[in-house]
Amino acid sequence: MVAAEGQILCEHMRIIDRSHGVPGRTIYDWRHYLAVVQRKPGALRNGAPFVEMPEAFRLLQTHLLKRPGGDRDMVEILALVLQHDEQAVLSAVELALEGGVPTKTHILNLLHRLVDGKPTATPPIIAPQALTLSREPRADVERYDALRRTQEARHAS
Repeated sequence: MVAAEGQILCEHMRIIDRSHGVPGRTIYDWRHYLAVVQRKPGALRNGAPFVEMPEAFRLLQTHLLKRPGGDRDMVEILALVLQHDEQAVLSAVELALEGGVPTKTHILNLLHRLVDGKPTATPPIIAPQALTLSREPRADVERYDALRRTQEARHAS
């Protein structure tokens, strides 16, 4: 356990294994490497500490790394645990994955809703009868062509 000013900063399991025939074990805590990956997001891809992240974070990582800039987005989402409760961040990630929208923006939105106590699911909007469409609009390309011809005529003179 590491403590400072009466607050526990982190706790680690103690590994005591006195058998000489068994190789030693390394235990990582991915949270301790967030400062490193914020400077070098590519380290997130193959970094041993990040294998031990919760399942939802690893699943999100597979989605985000398929996109350009996905490394950076994943690091920014993981860094949210430095300012918010880790369980709240994890819940936001799980909701985004369930909703099929695993993006940084959506996760931030969900996290803020969870923190503020607002509902994460929005109810469907039912439009009043007065706002329903009575006549389907028709795409009128001829009108555009007439405007274009008018403009061409002005520039020609």
